[in-house]
Amino acid sequence: MNLLFIIDPLETFKIHKDTSYAMMREAQRRGHRIAVCHSADLFWQRGGQVSAPVRAIELLDVDAQRFHAEHPGAPWWIEQGPSEAALASFDAVLMRKDPPFDSEYFYATHLLGQAEREGAKVFNRAAALRDHPEKLDILEFPDLIAPTLVTRDAHRIRAFHAEHGDIILKPLDGMGGMGIFRVGQDGLNLGAIIETLNQHGRTTVMVQRYLPAIAQGDKRILLIDGQVVPHALARIPQGTEIRGNMAVGGKAVAQPLSERDRAIAQRLGPTLAARGLLLVGLDVIGDCVTEINVTSPTGFQEITRQTGFDVAAMFLDAIERRQPDW
Repeated sequence: MNLLFIIDPLETFKIHKDTSYAMMREAQRRGHRIAVCHSADLFWQRGGQVSAPVRAIELLDVDAQRFHAEHPGAPWWIEQGPSEAALASFDAVLMRKDPPFDSEYFYATHLLGQAEREGAKVFNRAAALRDHPEKLDILEFPDLIAPTLVTRDAHRIRAFHAEHGDIILKPLDGMGGMGIFRVGQDGLNLGAIIETLNQHGRTTVMVQRYLPAIAQGDKRILLIDGQVVPHALARIPQGTEIRGNMAVGGKAVAQPLSERDRAIAQRLGPTLAARGLLLVGLDVIGDCVTEINVTSPTGFQEITRQTGFDVAAMFLDAIERRQPDW
C-alpha cells in the first residue's frame, strides 16, 4: 500500500514515544510505502484534485529509545521529493495533525472531505473529525460522565462550584493538560480563573466535578476500528500536580482493562467506528469518561513496551482489512 501521513514536522517527533512514528515503523516493516505532508500543504484548484507536495520517506533502522537519547534532533529518516500528488492516489491517508483544533484545522477537514469525494480514503474521516470535538463529544453520553457544565456564564460556574465544592475548569481547545485548573471547597482564585478562561464571557468553558480517582491515573483506552486494545495507559499525576498528562510529567503505566473500562469500550466502540473513527482514545478517570480523543490519539509505544501487546500491528491490521473494500 501507499500511505500518506498528514503530520507535524518530522523534526519535532520524539520517536521513542511518538504514535505516528510507531505506525510508520510498522507500515514500513510490512513493506508499505510511506509519504508525508503537512496540513498547511493541502490545496485544491478547479480542474484538479485535492493535492499536496509530499515527500516519500524511509525510516532508518535505529533503536528509537537510544537514538533519541544519543542524537536529539538528528534525522531518523531519509526522504525524496517533494513532488505534488493527489490524496486520492494513495491507498490510505492518515490525518495525524496534533491539536489544537483551530480554524485552519477546520478548513483542512473540508479539504479532506473534498478529497474523499474524489476517492481518497481518509482516517479518521474528515466529517467525523468535525463532528466529534474532543471535549464536547462526551455530552452525547451523559450516563458515562461526571457532573459537567459547559457555559460562558460566570454565574453558572459559581453555582456549579457551590453545588459540587471541588471542581475542574478547562478550555475547550486545550491539549496536553494546558489551561486546566482545580478549585477546592474554599473557592480560592475562582473569580480569577473564570476571568482567565472565559475572558469575561467571550469563551466557552467546561467545568466538571473533581474526581479523586485521578490519583490512580487518567486512563487512555484505545479503540481501533471499534475494538478495544486490551491494556489501558494510566497517566498518573506526580508530586503536587493534579494533571496526569504525559506532556506535564505524568507517569505512564500500562494496565489491564477493568470490567468498567471494557463496558465503556463495548458501548462506544461500534458507534464511533460506524461514524468513520478508525482510531479513538477514550480518557477515563475512575468510572467516568472525561474526553473522547479523535485527532491524533497516542499511547501506542508505551503500551507495547510495558505489555508486549503490539498496538501498531493491531492498527495496521485494521488499515489492511479495509483495503479489499476500496
